[in-house]
Amino acid sequence: MSEATSSPDSVGVVEPQSLRLTLPPGGLRLEKGGVLAEVDVAYERCGTLSPAADNVIFVCHALTGDAHVTGIRPGETQPSGWWQQMIGPERGIDTRHYHVICANIIGGCKGTTGPASINPATGIPYGSQFPEITVGDIVTVHYLLLTQIGITRLAAVVGG
Repeated sequence: MSEATSSPDSVGVVEPQSLRLTLPPGGLRLEKGGVLAEVDVAYERCGTLSPAADNVIFVCHALTGDAHVTGIRPGETQPSGWWQQMIGPERGIDTRHYHVICANIIGGCKGTTGPASINPATGIPYGSQFPEITVGDIVTVHYLLLTQIGITRLAAVVGG
């Protein structure tokens, strides 16, 4: 383990994760009328989850961001999260007390289903054929992610 990962003021290495959501029959119906047959969500989490799973803070990133909110990416030696100074031990969102989850948004380019993803109906990337999304669609995908990883209650939602 590198010195950075064992530092008491670092969350250490944060592994990117991905989940293909279980969708309702007929796929994810979007607010503007589009439908997605498959949705993958890239996310990261850090901090200890309480036994009651009631200490989760969900961090929303800005539309151009990604889920790497704090910590060290695998293969790196220094923390590189975009909210590094806010999340970690003895910081504003103290990971000794809170479990932090940040997920990429649908329609983005950082691992969650978006224009660069393969359209299962055609076998080629959606590109400009990716359906129009709304903030409501982003929230729906995040809600599905959270419930499907076993999170049913949030202590807070913060961020962009």
